[in-house]
Amino acid sequence: MDRRTKQQIVSELQEKLKQANLGVLTRFNAMNVEKMEALRKALRKNDAELKVVKNTLLGIASKQTDFEILSDHFKWPVAVVLGYKDPVGATKALTEFAKKNPELEIKVGVLDGKMLSSSDLTALSELPSREVLLGKLVSVMAAVPTSLVTVLSGVPRGFVQVLNAYAEQKKSLNA
Repeated sequence: MDRRTKQQIVSELQEKLKQANLGVLTRFNAMNVEKMEALRKALRKNDAELKVVKNTLLGIASKQTDFEILSDHFKWPVAVVLGYKDPVGATKALTEFAKKNPELEIKVGVLDGKMLSSSDLTALSELPSREVLLGKLVSVMAAVPTSLVTVLSGVPRGFVQVLNAYAEQKKSLNA
């Protein structure tokens, strides 16, 4: 590979690293092409991608990005997973694939500039997705006004019931 091609790869990779909020380094010993394509397809559904790059090029591209803290881990044949939107969906797809395919090993990751171990990434994958969390938030926010209206309407309702009971008592005394 000539120098110009390497520079182009590094610049493209650096742009992707700057755009990504999640990065996961994986080891992929003896994975065949069909499995790699299946992993790429699963990741694409979650706004993520898999890149296989040389460690030296990844080290150069990661400078001045959040991924620079992973530079000590560029020691084995590495594939980097880059997530652009929902980190939970991307890690969920990755960990589910790794459970079914033991030749894929999740090593370490970075999320918004913070380093994550493989156990941290597994814990992240067990969280509900962004849409589910937003739905729960909306239901909680809707429950507060509903409860307030129920409580506030209790006072007039009680007053009406007292008046109704008083009217019934008056009728029974007059009869």
